[in-house]
Amino acid sequence: MNRTLRARFGLVTAMVLAAAALRVLPHPPNVTPIAAMAVFAGARFDRRRWAFAVPLAAMLVSDAALEVLFGWGFHSQMAAVYLSFALITCIGFWLRRRRGIVPVATAVIASSTLFFATTNFAVWATGGSYPPTAAGLAACYIAAIPFYGLALVGDLVYAAILFGAFAFAQRRFPIFALPKTA
Repeated sequence: MNRTLRARFGLVTAMVLAAAALRVLPHPPNVTPIAAMAVFAGARFDRRRWAFAVPLAAMLVSDAALEVLFGWGFHSQMAAVYLSFALITCIGFWLRRRRGIVPVATAVIASSTLFFATTNFAVWATGGSYPPTAAGLAACYIAAIPFYGLALVGDLVYAAILFGAFAFAQRRFPIFALPKTA
């Protein structure tokens, strides 16, 4: 790996770890950097395996910290959350050749929506709070709409911070910028 790729890897890794660490700080419900972190990792890690491995490991460590500190880091919906997280990383791959506010915002909105649809379906499918009917599924999604709005705001803000800080670093420090191809 050349010097520029090592520097970029280090910066992206540090940004993902910092975003994951923010999960343990007090925040409004669902206003976390989870989706933004996954989109960013998919878009900015040069190798796909690192785009999955680093943020998933950061999520697992932050979940463990939440469990130790507050008793709620591990929960019954973790498989749906991690599956969503991996799929959101794939949405980030779509951004690799795209730059700008509109593509990033589009990817983040799609990611927030995917997370909402997947995790709330899992809540309904595992039973308990909602009956196993179409009406129960609708009730589950309707009850989650306020949390979707909060998550979307958080995802957009955190994505702006991550992508903006990375773009700034690339402009300010040439070591982080990939060479232009002909």
